[in-house]
Amino acid sequence: MSGVRCVVDGGIARITLARPDASNSVDMAAARAFGEAVDQAGDPAVRVVLLTGEGKRFCAGGDVASMMAAEDRSGYLNELAATLGDGLLRLTELAKPVVAAVHGAVAGAGLAFVLTADLVVAARSTKFLMAYAGVGLTPDCGVSYLLPRAVGQQRALEMALMNRPLTAEEAREWGLVTEVVDDEAAVSRAEEVAAQLAAGPAFALGQAKRLLRSSWTVSPQQSVTDEAETISRAIGTDDAARLIDAFLKR
Repeated sequence: MSGVRCVVDGGIARITLARPDASNSVDMAAARAFGEAVDQAGDPAVRVVLLTGEGKRFCAGGDVASMMAAEDRSGYLNELAATLGDGLLRLTELAKPVVAAVHGAVAGAGLAFVLTADLVVAARSTKFLMAYAGVGLTPDCGVSYLLPRAVGQQRALEMALMNRPLTAEEAREWGLVTEVVDDEAAVSRAEEVAAQLAAGPAFALGQAKRLLRSSWTVSPQQSVTDEAETISRAIGTDDAARLIDAFLKR
């Protein structure tokens, strides 16, 4: 069993972390399967990606047991982090929204899934934890790049150095998640959000996500130029024609 499933239905690619007995921690097989799921999500028929996790916890990060069982621990961990990191980076680069439903615990590289998602619905009892220092390891899978951009440098340092856990409400206040709901409603609420996005203007939503996420690594002039070129393409889409016509008839 790979530990990751991907099912495409109604324009939504649902990627499920499916190693509940291991708190959905990621071993090499799961990292590779996640990359394959991202490839599936890249299909033009997919308009939105929905991330969920089976069992009591969303994701405990990398599978420490598999690391310790490897003959070459350093080599294995390098490959594991690079493989999962590549899959997450490619997910970020998809010009389509990514929605995540998280619950239980989100630790270590589990934070990378949250940071890669564009909209995050958290169950009220969820705890968020860097966890790396607790096992003598360092951030991976883009966490050190994305976390300060989401919550600010000092808060990210507090999480990393003090291993400070966050409640779901704190995670929302800090900008790590979008909304907090009762535990039993997290998945259904994320499904609602994904369905709403799937019914929306695919080009406009996907390109808005791309423009905002890429803005960290381009100059203001590059951003303005990209925006101008993108909006000029957007107005030629069927969705824009329909929505503009409806707007003018109000």
